[in-house]
Amino acid sequence: MSGLQITSVAGRHKARRRVGRGAGSRRGKTCGRGHNGSGSRAGAISLSLYEGGQMPLFRRLPKRGFSNKNYATRYEIVNVSQLERFDDGISIGTEQLSGAGLIGSLKSRVKILGDGDLTKKLDVTAHKFSKTAEQKIEACGGTANKM
Repeated sequence: MSGLQITSVAGRHKARRRVGRGAGSRRGKTCGRGHNGSGSRAGAISLSLYEGGQMPLFRRLPKRGFSNKNYATRYEIVNVSQLERFDDGISIGTEQLSGAGLIGSLKSRVKILGDGDLTKKLDVTAHKFSKTAEQKIEACGGTANKM
């Protein structure tokens, strides 16, 4: 008896329902599938939006407005405090930011924000700067160049 081990929690694997086992089982004859139609046949799938031939809800509702989301210009954000990792007096562009892992791709548009402090003189080139970021970079003797 000591060699026996229970390897699974009781009730973890639910038993498959055995249908079609006589009229008294409540799952006999048509086995709960109803009579004819696609639902009675093997491999039938039900579409969650299908409403039985009625006009679907998404087609009954009016389409209104326009979303500019697909065409909006997206910027990758870099804070001034993240620029502190670079050496003093260096020139920073998208290549350096990508190499440091601060942006995802060289093709990304970059915006520098003014969160945090900067103590080093850096020449930063990016697509956009916030006013506070520009002030903090120039206060340290660096330059903020727009691409």
